Amino acid sequence: MKKTMKNTLGIALVSVAALALLGCNEKNEKKEAKQEVKIYSIIHEEETEALCKLFTEKTGIPATFLRASTGELVNRVIAEKDNPQADILLGGATNYHIQANEKGALEQYKSPLAENVPQFAKSKDDTYTGFCVLSLGIGVNKKRFEEKFPGTEMPKTWEDLANPAFKGEIVLTNPVASSTAYLFVQDQLQRLGEEKGWEYLESLIPLVGQFPDSGSAPAKLIGTGEYALGVSYIHALAKYKADGFDVVAIAPPQSVGDVDCISIMKNTKNLDAAKKFVDFMLSKEAQELMSSIDFTLPVNPDAKGAEGSVPLSEIDLIEYDTARAAKEKDAVLSKWAQEVK
Repeated sequence: MKKTMKNTLGIALVSVAALALLGCNEKNEKKEAKQEVKIYSIIHEEETEALCKLFTEKTGIPATFLRASTGELVNRVIAEKDNPQADILLGGATNYHIQANEKGALEQYKSPLAENVPQFAKSKDDTYTGFCVLSLGIGVNKKRFEEKFPGTEMPKTWEDLANPAFKGEIVLTNPVASSTAYLFVQDQLQRLGEEKGWEYLESLIPLVGQFPDSGSAPAKLIGTGEYALGVSYIHALAKYKADGFDVVAIAPPQSVGDVDCISIMKNTKNLDAAKKFVDFMLSKEAQELMSSIDFTLPVNPDAKGAEGSVPLSEIDLIEYDTARAAKEKDAVLSKWAQEVK
């Protein structure tokens, strides 16, 4: 009788242990299943969708995103810092990530893959990391330009762009809403000095026919022939040219280069998944995928830019002060708003 009870008790204990182990496994599985990453994306929807798909294929972690302009998403990140509704801010120049960090909205994370990233492409406190190089240039729709300005040479410098004859034929993004145009404004202020920089901008503003909010708009409007000229990222112009549009991408001297960055929201509910997404964006595979779509230049030294992209060796860049750009952003944009009535 005692032996039977002992055996019965042993079986019961084993059963309880098995159930406990099963319950633990179920909890772990549920925990894994709950992993996800939510992204606020400043880069184009096509690229974001392709990157999210590849990330999920490689990790099994679902990735969803909201695509909007730089200003809107950075303001969201700052406003939601105590209760973030996303985990990742994807894209945007360094000064916008600096701005979010100064408001206490970003998490520190140093990816193992950041070791080989150039120093200019990452923050000193590990709150953001660049994943592709950006450079501004002048875009020209060749057909429209020749029709509107027969016998006129295409602009080769920033000064050439401010030709009064081009009035109404230039498209420039609104710097209040877009990091692309703010980078352009800072380029002029830093290469010429504040006084001469504003003189240049004040001479250019009356010539601009449209100030769209989206940084991707000028390349599109030039590509489709709605404007003859515009300021855009060179990689965006190269993409339209590769797609068969009659676009010329000009890299003027004393241009500015920056990086599209990625950062993690402070107080994110999905920190582990967010870290994995940062690691993914710094990988060779992700950066080559992105370059194949939009012709950006990877920061990962093992990754190659797409054929047709403009190499950095052909671009004359100023020594861009990102900290200065971030520090004086509010004052510069306030003055810009006064100039553009």
